[in-house]
Amino acid sequence: MTQNLNWQHLKNTNELAIKAAELIAQSAKHAIAAKGVFKLVLAGGSTPENAYRLLINIETDWNKWHIYYGDERCLPIEDKDRNSKMATDVFLKHTSIPKQQIHPIPSELGGQEAAIAYQAIVKQALPFDLVLLGMGEDGHTASLFPGHQHNKNELVHAVSNAPKPPSERVSLSAKALSQSEQVIFLISANNKQQALADWQKGKDLPVATINIEKPIEILLAE
Repeated sequence: MTQNLNWQHLKNTNELAIKAAELIAQSAKHAIAAKGVFKLVLAGGSTPENAYRLLINIETDWNKWHIYYGDERCLPIEDKDRNSKMATDVFLKHTSIPKQQIHPIPSELGGQEAAIAYQAIVKQALPFDLVLLGMGEDGHTASLFPGHQHNKNELVHAVSNAPKPPSERVSLSAKALSQSEQVIFLISANNKQQALADWQKGKDLPVATINIEKPIEILLAE
């Protein structure tokens, strides 16, 4: 299936964060009104971090939010490089989302054990309402890297040879990430021009494996 991509070009990462927070708030409002729950998959990295800071101030029913993660590094729970640590510090702890509705990947257990445990959580959660993703300089997204082979039927992968440290990670699969009402990529173009060009040409990159029925929104800060 060919991706249906809606490219939105923003002047800088500040404008990207504002637009992302606006779209997330809209998605939450729509999902809560329609079915009384909002299931959001968070991305790691500095680009979405700025959007998370803005979300603290939106008007919403936090009791209806359920939080999941697209990927995680296999590090101790309080390690500063964990996606869950960043999201908690800048966003989640400043909201009233019930703790039992926040579902971090238990990657401190190691890749294989964490993937098995999180697969059960993801299976129960699907489909998501909104998945947030980023893109690396090599065209990777979440912890799905070019050249890596995974079981396509899995919802969660154990990643043991990531090209950037730490090499051991856990990632939602393209199959899981594609089971969402909406997908938004948050990308700063800095040093990613080649990957962006390859993506637009339809080359075989991890970012190109995510597919949903609606257009995928790509917020790109130039």
